[in-house]
Amino acid sequence: MKSEKKTLILGAGIAGLSAAWHLRKKGISCPVFEKEGEVGGLCRSKKVHGFTFDYSGHLLHFKNSYAFNLVRKLFREQFVKHERSAWISTYGRYTRYPFQANLFGLPPRVIKECLEGFVRAQKRKRGGSIKETMNFSQWTRQTFGEGIARHFMDPYNAKFWTVPPGELTCEWLDRMIPVPSLKQVFEGANKESKKQLGYNVHFWYPRKGGIEQLPQAFVKSLEHVYVRNKISRIDLAKREIETSSGRRERFDALISTIPLPEMSHLIPGLSKEMRAVFKRLRWNSILNLNLGVSLNGDTLKRHWIYFPKKENCFFRVGFPHNFSSDLAPEGKGSLYAEVSYSDCKPINKQKAISHITRDLKKIGLLSPKDKICAKDINDIKYGYPIYDRHYKAAREKALSFLHKNGIFPCGRYGSWRYMSMEDAILDGKRVAEMLTRA
Repeated sequence: MKSEKKTLILGAGIAGLSAAWHLRKKGISCPVFEKEGEVGGLCRSKKVHGFTFDYSGHLLHFKNSYAFNLVRKLFREQFVKHERSAWISTYGRYTRYPFQANLFGLPPRVIKECLEGFVRAQKRKRGGSIKETMNFSQWTRQTFGEGIARHFMDPYNAKFWTVPPGELTCEWLDRMIPVPSLKQVFEGANKESKKQLGYNVHFWYPRKGGIEQLPQAFVKSLEHVYVRNKISRIDLAKREIETSSGRRERFDALISTIPLPEMSHLIPGLSKEMRAVFKRLRWNSILNLNLGVSLNGDTLKRHWIYFPKKENCFFRVGFPHNFSSDLAPEGKGSLYAEVSYSDCKPINKQKAISHITRDLKKIGLLSPKDKICAKDINDIKYGYPIYDRHYKAAREKALSFLHKNGIFPCGRYGSWRYMSMEDAILDGKRVAEMLTRA
């Protein structure tokens, strides 16, 4: 791509800032337009009565040395490595994550059913999994057996994704769900195992200031980042964007981190066929409640807990003060709870907040002595893309259409994929390198 060509970036979340940073490294300074009053997207933090809250749980996991070295360079060593302490709450007790490798402590009948199912599944397997042809429910049964599927995989994923597991494809599975060996499953059933499995065995978190320190580290070396500039229109014929303030900018290439379904509302004159394509993209939403509390209750060094059963309205609860003591005043703690919802599973948001508090008290994560010192609510419209049977074809057609018109989607929401923050950083790098090679 020649330097005189004009590239614009829509969205100053992690992916957009990474794209801008990598282009800047090659001597190309691109305007970045962000609808909020600050950079970071969902990777932001806010201070409430002395507590620092993130927009739900955001942790850094690394499997790529380039991403790790880049973040370490940006942070200048001001981020801390933690060994994961993740748990599952089910059958009135806590067991270690992942469920399939940590059955110890569950009722004997549950352990027996899970072990027998896993052994049968291992015997049935011939030549490995063919998950490309399976739905998620079929894959869990082929991989883990009926017991593990019924007691954890089905209820948790139905609760999280808001659709039945049989409606999900397996395109999102890579590295997300650890598959233990038969030996590991039996070891984890006979005694409490501290052997960690999965891609997020370790995580990194800023020593101070919350997760917003990551986007702030990127933006320090960038020019022309314009906040409070929501995109209201993308004119493909003129190759021009328009913001809510009336500002117009021409582009040759547009890097977009805007959620993919939103493009059908921003681009005028779309054909009926393309509107139908965008309409087939589905997602869940996350209602996030952050609480700052006195530390009279459970002070164990847990990082987060999964809740697969329907009797708790949330699917996950995390404890940020265990990520960094800087996030809560001395003698205080913090937690976040997440409720998933969608068009398939709507909720009454006002009642949901009271239900969260009720259920936290019911299971003892809030004790009668705990005083709630701070409260923060975030309603996150776009949580995770839903990988249903329409996902692959609709996404591919949408991306192909945008590419042909000089728009290059990027990041979890722009490219419409299940991504970690590391993935978003690398996706920004990918798009920047693709454009500079053109």
